[in-house]
Amino acid sequence: MSASGIIFSNIHDNNIPELTRLRTVASVPFACRYRFIDFTLSNMVNSNIYNISVITNYNYQSLMDHIGSGKDWDLARRSGGIKILPPNITAFANPYLEHRTDSRLDSLKNVAASIGRITDDYVVLSDCDVICNVDFNDMIRYHQETGADMTIAVKNVDLTPETARTNVLFVSDESGKVTECIPYPTDYTGRADISLSMIVMSTTYLRQIVLDAATHNYSSLTRDIIARGIPTKNYRVYRYDGYFASISSFADYYHHSMELLSKPEVRDSLFNVKNRPVYTKVRNSTPTYYAQGSSIKNSMVADGCFIEGTVENSIIFRGVKIGRNATVKNSIIMQDTIVGDGAFLNCVITDKNAVIRDQRMLAGAETQPFYVSKGKMI
Repeated sequence: MSASGIIFSNIHDNNIPELTRLRTVASVPFACRYRFIDFTLSNMVNSNIYNISVITNYNYQSLMDHIGSGKDWDLARRSGGIKILPPNITAFANPYLEHRTDSRLDSLKNVAASIGRITDDYVVLSDCDVICNVDFNDMIRYHQETGADMTIAVKNVDLTPETARTNVLFVSDESGKVTECIPYPTDYTGRADISLSMIVMSTTYLRQIVLDAATHNYSSLTRDIIARGIPTKNYRVYRYDGYFASISSFADYYHHSMELLSKPEVRDSLFNVKNRPVYTKVRNSTPTYYAQGSSIKNSMVADGCFIEGTVENSIIFRGVKIGRNATVKNSIIMQDTIVGDGAFLNCVITDKNAVIRDQRMLAGAETQPFYVSKGKMI
């Protein structure tokens, strides 16, 4: 059994425009030192998938800087390894497609030549906006045992109309065979299996899908392929029972980040799974310096920081400087941000290289944190 991976780096960029204006959703920072794509790449590498393609569309400079040669994920290889596929110019030149939330099929059509060169038996397709630690080997085994044409990872959750409209729902029988697909319903309430945007299929079937899509001008993997194929194809759901975080809004990003601090079981389910570590780009930073009189409570602090003030219930990325008598509470402070002396921050998210000058007071709310954009000075 051998498998390749295909990762979509720009899917659902529009869900968190504050953080994706200058980067892909794949390269959004998370949990002190990681990016969203680190979890997807680590899931694949931990499942012995070493031939991985990342499809980009735009704003991918940050992603390329982060991945580099792929050596931090053991993907700098003579055969296989990681490949950044060129931007999908054709699909996104169409103004209608620019506003789509499901352009996976358009992306696949535009990299058909690369798909044609895959020599592995199976392909794992994955987005980057679902944070989890999953074993793709188990999912592929299930796919083989059921003889499925396509296997879709799902999670059974409680939904409100607000959360349902950002998800694709799947209905299945007792054996796990998909009987109905409900994309982005607007009035659904109750429990349902939602897609985790992770799919396994044979390489042969993927090539067939891409050819059919090009022939019939299909553009949606969910509506044009899966929904149409349910009556005649053997589509199966793979029920994932571990923790996952679906980042479908800026508020979701803040909420799931704060979960890392308030729920130890969330940290354990992501970072303390046996034989399934989460890899990221290694930086040889100095240890964080904590000045005399500084105070740190219930926080995650990366290396390379310089802290003289108070940090409570916050996530502090690499290279952050927090000045004397400054207070940072319930906040996410991204890489190389400077918080001046005497500043006060509560429910704030600062992007990289932001500067909060001395004595400034910034406050948001848990449902709507205050955001400071990349490189901005306040």
